[in-house]
Amino acid sequence: MTKATLPNVFLVGPMAAGKSTIGRLLARELDRKFYDSDHELEHATGVRIAWIYDLEGEEGFRKREENVIEEVTKRPNIVLATGGGSVLSELSRQILRGRGYVIHLQVSLEEQVQRTLRDKHRPLIQTKDRRGALEKLYAEREPLYHEVADWCILTDSGPSTRIVHEIYQHLCEHFVVV
Repeated sequence: MTKATLPNVFLVGPMAAGKSTIGRLLARELDRKFYDSDHELEHATGVRIAWIYDLEGEEGFRKREENVIEEVTKRPNIVLATGGGSVLSELSRQILRGRGYVIHLQVSLEEQVQRTLRDKHRPLIQTKDRRGALEKLYAEREPLYHEVADWCILTDSGPSTRIVHEIYQHLCEHFVVV
């Protein structure tokens, strides 16, 4: 198997796990096109995700996210970074499992809190108790990340390039890339 014949790679995990950063670098390493479901959704609607949340609530946002995942995952030779809550949808989980290789980027709660300290754009953590909000999201979503994932990797320490190298090595070994 060559890089070109590898399946699509989909990254799942909580906010601030590094899905977008690692996804871009991995796509470059694999000579693939990179997509971020949040950016694709904003591009398709012409508005920021926070605005969609304000207008349509989480349910409306999740339905739009499902549609983006449905469309983007049909494309060949891609790396897709999904939104942290995309796994809440059974349909999205089925699509991801059925159309590619799913990698769960894990991050510790401590690291997640540090990475989101100054974040003003994620609606679900705009609260006085950011840590509590992150803990609640973790409890709800972590089992779903594990359910959908083919493989998991911790992203807490080291540069993103090291994480990408580990993912690339895993893909080469798992799919016998020559």
